[in-house]
Amino acid sequence: MANNPNNQTPIPNLKINTTLDIEQNEEFDYSKRSQWLRAAVLGANDGLVSTASLMMGVGAVKRDIKAMILIGFAGLVAGACSMAIGEFVSVYSQLDIELAQMKRENKRVNNASSVVVEGTCNDNNNNEDKESLPNPVQAAAASALAFSVGAMVPLLAASFIREYRVRLGVVVAAVSIALVVFGWLGAALGRAPVVRSSMRVLIGGWFAMAVTFGLTKLIGSRGFKDTMHVLIYDLLE
Repeated sequence: MANNPNNQTPIPNLKINTTLDIEQNEEFDYSKRSQWLRAAVLGANDGLVSTASLMMGVGAVKRDIKAMILIGFAGLVAGACSMAIGEFVSVYSQLDIELAQMKRENKRVNNASSVVVEGTCNDNNNNEDKESLPNPVQAAAASALAFSVGAMVPLLAASFIREYRVRLGVVVAAVSIALVVFGWLGAALGRAPVVRSSMRVLIGGWFAMAVTFGLTKLIGSRGFKDTMHVLIYDLLE
C-alpha cells in the first residue's frame, strides 16, 4: 500500500519547536536586574566597608566601646541618606535622558509616513519601553536599605564585646564573612563568576579597613601636626 504524503504529520518537528519556544520563554534576561541589583549590592558593600572602616579608625586611637558604637551609628545614618540621595539623583538623570530619547524617536516616527499597523506596533513598543524605564524611588530605597543592612553588621559585632582586642577581631571577622556573602549574592543573582566577585569584594574591604586603621593610628600616636610635618617633608624631598 503506497504511503499518502497528505496523511503524514510532522509531530517530531512540532515537539522540537514547542520545546524551543518554552526554553526561550523561560530564559530570563539578567540584565533587567541591573538597576536594583547594582543599587542593592553597592549599598550593602558601602555600608559594610565604610562603617567598619570608621569604627576601626576610631578603635585605633580610642578603646572605648561607646565611641565605636556612636561613630558607627553616625556613619550608618549619614551614609544611608547620602546613598539614597545620590542614587535618586543619578537614576532620575538617567530617566530624563531616556525619556528625552523616547520623545525624539516618537517625533521622528510621527513625521515619517507609515501605515496604521506600523503605528500600532510603535505604540506597543513605546509602552514596553516605558515599563522598562528606571525607577528613581525604587533605586534610592534599595540603596538606603542595603546600606543600612551592611552597616548593621559591624555595629552588632562590636556592641556586646568589651575587650578591646577581641572586639576589633570580631568586627574584622564579621565584616569579612559579610563581604564574602554580599559578593557571592551579587554574583549569583547576576550570573557572574562567584569566586572572583567574592574575592574582589573581600580584598577591597580589607584594604579600606587597613588603610583607615593605619592612618588613624599614625595620626593619633604622633599627633596631627607632627604627622602633617612628616608628610610635607617627604613630599618636598
